[in-house]
Amino acid sequence: MALLEIAANSVASAFAAQEGGAARVELCASLEEGGITPSHGTIALAREGLRIPLYILVRPRAGDFLYENAEIEVMLDDIAHCRELGCDGVVIGALTAEGEVDVEACTLFLRAAGDMGVTFHRAFDLVPDRQAALETLIELGFERVLTSGGMPSAVAGASTLARLVAQAGGRIVVMPGAGIEPGNVASLRQATRAREFHASAKRRLPSAMRRTPGDALGMGAGEMRTDVDTVRALVAALG
Repeated sequence: MALLEIAANSVASAFAAQEGGAARVELCASLEEGGITPSHGTIALAREGLRIPLYILVRPRAGDFLYENAEIEVMLDDIAHCRELGCDGVVIGALTAEGEVDVEACTLFLRAAGDMGVTFHRAFDLVPDRQAALETLIELGFERVLTSGGMPSAVAGASTLARLVAQAGGRIVVMPGAGIEPGNVASLRQATRAREFHASAKRRLPSAMRRTPGDALGMGAGEMRTDVDTVRALVAALG
């Protein structure tokens, strides 16, 4: 049976993922920017209320994945914070100026994670040689890599994903993500032979405010949140 991880952008989204039958939550903030590290309160409340494994995205800012020393220190502190709160794992990644896996930074991250699980995120999709990068992640000790196969969506990158799954040979989990929906996840599973899948299953909720004076400024729209029914449909499609 395949496993579904949901990228949750809030505590409410995390709880919706659990209610819908997801097997794991990756908690983040600012999902529309690719995700950054969520707040202390968000992590703490999610950890308190979730029964399923909780992984935290550790990313200090949007943009690229070439980090300065101060940013790496921030990430190390955030990883330690996740350990203290009892999180099951973290999702991290760092690249060199040439776009290769930053072995030095990732070694520090893995050491800080201790016995937590560690996923390398979609920074992987920017590396020039994904086959070599996969071997690097295996050697470093990552348990999982999230990737779209270097394409805008996992469906578009299905052939590359299939090759990566075959190359991994059970040494690391290759988890397709990006653009995964109930209507395509079953065929993507068949095409790639992957056993874990990543989706946000989100939809925009209408604002509950009776008066939204910020509409003219673009600040009155409802929030994006993980949808329970979409999660259920994904789980059902994965069978």
